[in-house]
Amino acid sequence: MNKRGHVMNAALLAIGLGYIVEPAGSLKTFETIAAVFVPLVLGALFPDVDTHFGKHRKTLHNLFVLGIVAAYPIYFDNLQWVWLGVVTHYVLDALGTTRGLALFYPLWDEEFGAPVGVPVSSKYANAMMLAVTGFELTLAAFVVYVLPEYLPAETTMPTLAAAVPL
Repeated sequence: MNKRGHVMNAALLAIGLGYIVEPAGSLKTFETIAAVFVPLVLGALFPDVDTHFGKHRKTLHNLFVLGIVAAYPIYFDNLQWVWLGVVTHYVLDALGTTRGLALFYPLWDEEFGAPVGVPVSSKYANAMMLAVTGFELTLAAFVVYVLPEYLPAETTMPTLAAAVPL
């Protein structure tokens, strides 16, 4: 996916996550969107820094780098949502493009992807980005509403009953 696709994916995810976590559309919803927007966009752009050094889709597109970024909130108490931007970048590259990415680099050079992707320059790239974004938001809603026990203990999430008034 190109940089525009990664930014649009992160922006749409921030908005979607805001409504998944705070479905009322209140000020709290918009505070949640604001809290995750910039970190998600930064995380979504970070892996493509390797277009300027190293090997693209290898140097910064692997699980080792993701582990380092994910450790920042634990060890340094910052970059809380950047890891999620990096994850969404990886998902978009793996599912949305024909090339995939080298998840185990530098130990293994092979690139992994799904057979459903499109070339980055394809006229269908935006549609693919929207499809992957929809998948990511569906997965996020599933975790928040069906599997909340797997979220960090300090995370407060709405209940499904509160999100969907009957």
